[in-house]
Amino acid sequence: MKIRVLGCSGAIAAGFKTTAFLLDDDVLIDAGTGVGDLALDELARIDHILVTHSHLDHVLSIPLLADSVLRLRAEAGRPPIQVHGLPQTLEALRQHIFNGVIWPDFTRLPSAERPVLSLHAFEVGEVLELGGRRVEVLSAAHTVPACGFAIAGPRGHWVFTGDTGPNPALWARLAQLQVSHLVIETAFSNDEQSLADLSRHLSPARLGVELAQLAGSVAVQITHIKPGEGLAVMEEIAALASRHRIEALVAGMVMDLD
Repeated sequence: MKIRVLGCSGAIAAGFKTTAFLLDDDVLIDAGTGVGDLALDELARIDHILVTHSHLDHVLSIPLLADSVLRLRAEAGRPPIQVHGLPQTLEALRQHIFNGVIWPDFTRLPSAERPVLSLHAFEVGEVLELGGRRVEVLSAAHTVPACGFAIAGPRGHWVFTGDTGPNPALWARLAQLQVSHLVIETAFSNDEQSLADLSRHLSPARLGVELAQLAGSVAVQITHIKPGEGLAVMEEIAALASRHRIEALVAGMVMDLD
């Protein structure tokens, strides 16, 4: 199993793409602007999309992807792309994107019987089986219903927190798992602490408190930093003197879980 980082920025600018990861060649984890770097044939191979929450920087490529691959998948007799999310996340997609106003309803196109997308609800704590891969849905603490994911590999779990503020329930669960990689957000620098708290994101100071709850020395990658703030955020993280091995996530990075 391999995870390719398509986007890991908290916003857009030249060279910065929002959150999206590709597991092997058929599973997307979030669908931010980074999905747009995939070739058409790569887009057409995607069979599952795991969505952490409904915010635009994590879902905006879902409707565009559906439009791009509709003909290819229909001609090949491929089944719908399965979009997996919390019930509230899927309802937000139905109401606010696939409503015929913002975008056509691709859960009913090209026909209600054979749409290009189908929506599938999960709950925190559920374990999904996707082509032999086990994905556990983790809790997150954000401004809308949200989650993270833990993907089981032979050397431990690759964990993605999704967008989250401080979250004791996450660390309680991770204490029961062998964590090999942790991808965790730090969206704001310490001088924007009040904004981080209001929007339920992490700052380096809050990150330090969170990581202290994770045992051992784990490979930690920082995601969701705003464009232009990477140096400041990573300098503040370096000052934490954490026992974990921390680096900034970079688009194009490939993580081997085998």
